[in-house]
Amino acid sequence: MATKRRAGDVVDRRAHELDTIAAVLPLERRDELAEVLTDQDVETLRHLVNEGMGENTLRALTSDLAYLQAWSLAATGTSLPWPAPEALLLKFVAHHLWDPAKRENDLEHGMPTEVAQNLREQGFLKVTGPHAPDTVRRRLATWSTLTKWRGLTGAFASPALKSAIRLAVRATPRPRKRKSAKAVTGDVLAKMLATCASGSLRDLRDRAILMVAFASGGRRRSEIAGLRREQLTVQPPIVVADGPPLSSLAIHLGRTKTSGADQDEVVYLTGRPVVALNSWIEAARIDKGSVFRKVDRWGNVSRRTLDPKSVNDIVKQRAAMAGLDSGEFSAHGLRSGYLTEAANLGIPLPEAMEQSRHRSVQQASSYYNNATPRSGRAARLL
Repeated sequence: MATKRRAGDVVDRRAHELDTIAAVLPLERRDELAEVLTDQDVETLRHLVNEGMGENTLRALTSDLAYLQAWSLAATGTSLPWPAPEALLLKFVAHHLWDPAKRENDLEHGMPTEVAQNLREQGFLKVTGPHAPDTVRRRLATWSTLTKWRGLTGAFASPALKSAIRLAVRATPRPRKRKSAKAVTGDVLAKMLATCASGSLRDLRDRAILMVAFASGGRRRSEIAGLRREQLTVQPPIVVADGPPLSSLAIHLGRTKTSGADQDEVVYLTGRPVVALNSWIEAARIDKGSVFRKVDRWGNVSRRTLDPKSVNDIVKQRAAMAGLDSGEFSAHGLRSGYLTEAANLGIPLPEAMEQSRHRSVQQASSYYNNATPRSGRAARLL
């Protein structure tokens, strides 16, 4: 009984320590993480928060670390060893990259049933087949990074591990899928915005979210959910020849997924998106803090920010209300839709990338190539 009480005290203490970084690193599953993570894990996260690591990077790192710890406990009965032996790294690959066809005749192939069931009951495992190779590589990279932060050297560059990953990926080819089946292009966005016409607070908020996310270059859902008043700076109006001046606003993104450590990424809004954003801010009386917040069924605006998943839910809900298949759209569709629409309008790729803040020309150009491959000017040089 005393041992069980001491274990409970340790978990409670970790949960409290996780609370101290929740403002920077939202943790919806704090209690579960407190049971999985070790004291050293929590201390590492606190250190990274104090060092100013980006919120999105911290969130992803915490998720990967929690999964790795849960897997190690389920597969070996112990927490992750530091540094991890090569055999454990190979076991991780074998448990996550496997051939479904071979599994049908060999139940020992892949992740053992009891390990998978354990992870599924805790909410760590959601897929039923092998993991995506990129997910496995990312978690191994997280594992390697954490090992280096502890001043240790792991076997992550060993020829055996590289060979195991290469052979496993080759044995189980997976077609690359887009994060959103369809891009939210201008015509699709117009249909979604038409569902936000009632003037209610919820409609004003959703209209602002859709327009700001799209027009600011297809911002990621985490960037939209985490947007704060302090990031917005009013700019001089844009003078146009055929109408009144257009309102202009700068959004200081700070450090992003693709920027350098000391870079302050800035994108701009002009015209209608600025009007939509200001209408929401004024109606919701938001003078500081989070811009986009929850609105309850009675029209009350919460002091709490939206979580990134809610942005995705809003896109799907508005797609359904517009008579579209909500399963074909997601928040990432606003990002791909921005570049697709830019291609359709003949905007040069470098100019569009300035707004989307893509660093990879290959990634950004893939949307251009998918937009007008048959009718574009590149196909009509002669």
